[in-house]
Amino acid sequence: MRDDEIRQMAVEFGNAVRLAKDSGFDCVEIHAGHGYLISQFLSPYTNGEIAVVVKTNMRDGFKSGNDLPEGIVIAQELERLGVDALVLSGGFVSKAPMYVMRGSMPIQAMTHYMDCWWLKYGVRYGGGQLMIKNEPYKDLYFLDDALEVRRNVKLPLIYVGGCVSRSGIEKVLHSGFHAVQMARALVNEPDFVNRMAQGEERCGCDHTNYCIARMYSIDMKCHQHCTDLPKSIENEIEKIKRRNAQ
Repeated sequence: MRDDEIRQMAVEFGNAVRLAKDSGFDCVEIHAGHGYLISQFLSPYTNGEIAVVVKTNMRDGFKSGNDLPEGIVIAQELERLGVDALVLSGGFVSKAPMYVMRGSMPIQAMTHYMDCWWLKYGVRYGGGQLMIKNEPYKDLYFLDDALEVRRNVKLPLIYVGGCVSRSGIEKVLHSGFHAVQMARALVNEPDFVNRMAQGEERCGCDHTNYCIARMYSIDMKCHQHCTDLPKSIENEIEKIKRRNAQ
């Protein structure tokens, strides 16, 4: 199948589910066995040229969502289905967006880059901080949960969440994980891995989340690499840095 055919097939699966729902059915079954299409994607016999790694939640991060026991069951089922590795994460974009990233969302920065005027002012002055709940940051913030998953599955696991120091990454790799993922650390220092190899202990990311605030409107860029920030955004960043230091 060509790439465009694969994308269209995913759309058609969604259309089929919508058709069943609109027709009054209470349930649909996704057939991923018996060597049919999805099964072919999962089987190394027919699709063995590339590893399949799945990012999955350990916790959704809000009261009525999945919690760690459900996250472990999902991880075990994915292991049974034969995926090559799991990336253990958490959070829910519409309910607990900062659970995955931790810290505060810079509302001034986020709204500064929005094109839609009513959304810009609605979020800035209409309770953006209430909609996007702050979550305390600490290094390796998912590690305790990830270790619990590690005790319940045998397949390779990839850790993500607060990997900003050489000692922290070594701690993860010595705790039974096969690799780590980093995002904000590399936005701050794209050559951080090479610099760790040369002896650097910690990247310069200060977890103000300016990079996150702008990524849906323009590009993802660390405020430390910007020279033309408005004063209101600079003040907001300093306020968040003081809060993080408390």
